[in-house]
Amino acid sequence: MKEEKSKEEQTRQNLALLQNIEQSLQTIALQKQNFQTQLIEIDSALNELKTKETAFKIVGNIMVSSKKDDLVKELEEKKEKVNLRIQNLEKQEKSLKTKAEQMQKEVMEKLKKE
Repeated sequence: MKEEKSKEEQTRQNLALLQNIEQSLQTIALQKQNFQTQLIEIDSALNELKTKETAFKIVGNIMVSSKKDDLVKELEEKKEKVNLRIQNLEKQEKSLKTKAEQMQKEVMEKLKKE
């Protein structure tokens, strides 16, 4: 009888862990989507800068004139950081998906045995 409760409790814990993993995956997906949106905006700004002679930058609530080359460099650096963050999130996502698949298999096997 104790053994049955232990198995049931472990199955419940695994299901709770699986739910946490799924929530983490959703959070990562949202973060990744936000960074991908930033990447699109950066690319759009870089493309726009190619066709312009003068460049402006928003600082706080004002727009100030800026050197085009400096602005391009700043955007390229920001793009690189955003790409690294996306790659990091993709690694986390892959790891969590693997863990979720493993947990699902364990839970399904335990439920079949019961």
